[in-house]
Amino acid sequence: MSPKFLRIAVVLGLLSAIGPFAIDMYLPALPSIGEDLHAGTAAVQMSLLIFFLSMGFGQIVVGPISDMVGRKLPLYGGLALFMVGGIGSAMAPTIEWLIAFRFLQGLGASAGMAVPRAIVRDLHTGTEAAKLMSLLMLVFSVSPILAPLTGSQIIENFGWRAVFWTVTGAALLATILLATSLKETRPAEERVGSSFGTALAGYRFLMGDLNFLGLVAIAGFGIASFFVYLSSSSFILIDHYGLSPSVYSVFFSINAVAFIGMSQLTGMLSERFGLKRVVWVAVTGYATTMVVLFAIMATGVDRLDVMAALLFVGYGFLGLVIPTTSVLAMEEHGEIAGTASALMGTLHFAIGALAMGVAGIFFNGTPLPMVAGITLCAVISFTLAKLTLGRTREAAEAPAE
Repeated sequence: MSPKFLRIAVVLGLLSAIGPFAIDMYLPALPSIGEDLHAGTAAVQMSLLIFFLSMGFGQIVVGPISDMVGRKLPLYGGLALFMVGGIGSAMAPTIEWLIAFRFLQGLGASAGMAVPRAIVRDLHTGTEAAKLMSLLMLVFSVSPILAPLTGSQIIENFGWRAVFWTVTGAALLATILLATSLKETRPAEERVGSSFGTALAGYRFLMGDLNFLGLVAIAGFGIASFFVYLSSSSFILIDHYGLSPSVYSVFFSINAVAFIGMSQLTGMLSERFGLKRVVWVAVTGYATTMVVLFAIMATGVDRLDVMAALLFVGYGFLGLVIPTTSVLAMEEHGEIAGTASALMGTLHFAIGALAMGVAGIFFNGTPLPMVAGITLCAVISFTLAKLTLGRTREAAEAPAE
């Protein structure tokens, strides 16, 4: 694997991780934010939900722009907006102001989510794209390991507002790396003909592509299951199980280790068995594990060690689902890679935000509603994989006329 390949993966991974870093790092602070700003649980969770929504739907605009003007300029704009939102969040006097600046911060983060996937498609397809995507996921996944641990230390020593100053500094570092370590991957001659009109046409085409939508939804419900965990885990593990913010951060990071470890096998497994078979085995394993966890906890078993073990196994399978489905969905859409990546990201986050909102309605301070939400998302992902991959096999096996 060449140094250039690794350098690109590191830079793209860091750009992609800026948004999740602003989520994971402040998760241990959710209860203290509520106390400091005199806000209820629902209002504090809204500061998380609004970030997801703006980060998701912002991609609808920034993706086509990256097709029109190149990949780097939208990244610069997004990072600048992210830093403004971060500074505002750090200085927010009320929960309403925090929610408003988190919305702005999420819009900036949307560029870091949509554009790196388009850059991967600009450079590679097939197994090579899967290898690059898995390396990107390696860097990207450092966020849920280091961010909660770092965040808990910052919160304990300097308070929750320091978290937002820290992520603003991380965005500044990402801007420097973007300027010094990444070349433009969509040259001017490839942008000819790209416009908002062609973007709308591209969105219409993609919305009619059942294979694209199916693959996006498989990953979308897998990601949604993790979003359900994100929105509820700090309250459950800190308030229900009595963990300290630091121990919660370690617990949270363990799941990320499983996700990272398995995602790094994507290239090898895809080369040996094919991307579609890897997807099928992974979603089957994930759904099975989550159903077992729900069945155990529904019988009244309320044990942290049981939940921890099965979540670790489940999120390991999920680590194979995300990069493989992303590569497969983008495979046939190189000409509109920015638009396709934007729609993919928006649908991922829309599904995730919907799942978070529904899970919030049923939240009662115990782990069962959270586990039920995770399990439902995993089962839906499995069902969509059966339909989508089955349709693909039938199309491949159909006799030529």
